[in-house]
Amino acid sequence: MILFRFTLLFSNIHSEGVKVLKIDGRLIRKIDFSLIIVVLIICTLGVIMVGSATYNLSVGSERFIRTQVASIVLGLISIVFILFFDYNTFARFHIPIYIICNALLVAVLVFGTGSEKWGADRWIRIGGFQFQPADFVKIGIIICISKMLVDHKDSLHKLSTLFKIGVYALVPMVLIVRQPDLGTTLAFAFFTFGMLFIAGLKYKYIFIAGITGILSLPLAWLGLKDYQRWRILVFINPEIDPTGKGYHILQSKLAVGSGMLFGKGLFKGSQTQYGFLPERQTDFIFSVLAEELGFMGAAGLLILYGIMLIKCINIAREAKDDFGAYLVTGLTFMLAYHIFANIAMTIGLMPVTGKPLPLISYGGTFMLSNMIALGLILNVNMRRDKINF
Repeated sequence: MILFRFTLLFSNIHSEGVKVLKIDGRLIRKIDFSLIIVVLIICTLGVIMVGSATYNLSVGSERFIRTQVASIVLGLISIVFILFFDYNTFARFHIPIYIICNALLVAVLVFGTGSEKWGADRWIRIGGFQFQPADFVKIGIIICISKMLVDHKDSLHKLSTLFKIGVYALVPMVLIVRQPDLGTTLAFAFFTFGMLFIAGLKYKYIFIAGITGILSLPLAWLGLKDYQRWRILVFINPEIDPTGKGYHILQSKLAVGSGMLFGKGLFKGSQTQYGFLPERQTDFIFSVLAEELGFMGAAGLLILYGIMLIKCINIAREAKDDFGAYLVTGLTFMLAYHIFANIAMTIGLMPVTGKPLPLISYGGTFMLSNMIALGLILNVNMRRDKINF
C-alpha cells in the first residue's frame, strides 16, 4: 500500500510564529472514505437528473451537465484543500470570519443582483461570474457560533451568554431578510437552535423561545412581503390561484404523484419534459426524480441522505474536542434543513422557499458550499485522535 505524504507550510498568528503542518498516511487513513463514496453517488445521481431536467430546453443539457460536473470537481478540490488545515485554525480566526461574512451580506444589499429574474437581490456579480454569499456565510457563522459555545461552555445558561450568541446569529439573519431570503433566514434559525440544543440548553429556555415564537406570529405576518404571504396562503390552499401563485406546487405534486412506484423512466416524465414543471433543474429537481424514477428512486435518495447524515452525526460524537463536535453539529443541521425544506416544499408539506436540494440541484455556489461543509466534517473526523509527529 502506497502512503501519501503531504507537507503544507502556513502561518499561524500566535506567539510561536510559523509552524509546519504535516499530514501523513496515519491521518489519511482516518478519512471516512465511505462518506465520500456516498456523497459521490448522490452527486452522480444529481448530474443525471440535471441532464434529464434540462434535456428539452432550447439551449440543451450539455452546458448544464458540464457546469454541474465542474462544480463537483471544484468542490472535491476544496475538500482536499480544507483537509490540509487543522479545523481549529478556523476557530482562531472566528472574529475575522464573522466580519467578512457580514461584509459580504452588506455588499449584497448595496451591489446585489437578481431581482429582475428571481425577485430578490441575493447574488453578487463579478464580470461573468456570480455567486450567492449567503451560501458561504452560513458556514462562517457556524464556525463563529461553535467557537462561542466553546468559550462560554460553563456559562451557557446565563442570559448574557444567550444574548451574545443570539446577537451573533441575528445580525446576519437581519441582513439576509433584507435581501429578501426568508428560506435562508430559517436555515440560520434552525442550525443555531440545533447547536444550542446539543450544547445542553435547558428545556425552559426552549419552551420560552417556542412560546415567544408562537406569540410573535401575527407580528411576523405583518412584516412579510406580499409574495411571502402568498406563498403561505398557497401552501394552505394551492387551489386559491391554480394558474398563478399556486401553479408551482400543483405541478410539482402532480409530477411526484404521477411517478408512482417505479417512475416513467429517465427523459420520459411528461411534467418535466413538456415544460409544465418550473425551475425543474434547481428548486424542483426532486419532483423530476420522483416522476421519472418513482417512489423507489425517491426512497433510494432518502436512504443515501440518511446514511450521509448518520455518518455526520457519528463524526460529531467522536470529535476529539467540543469545537469539532459543535462545528459538525451545525453543519449537519444545515444540510438536514436544506434536504427537508426542499423535499417538503415539493410535496406540499412546507411553503415554497426556493431552497435547492443539496448535491442534487443545479447550481455552482450551492454545490461548492455543500462540499466545503462536508470537507470541514471530514476534517474533524480525520483529526478525531491526537497524533504526535
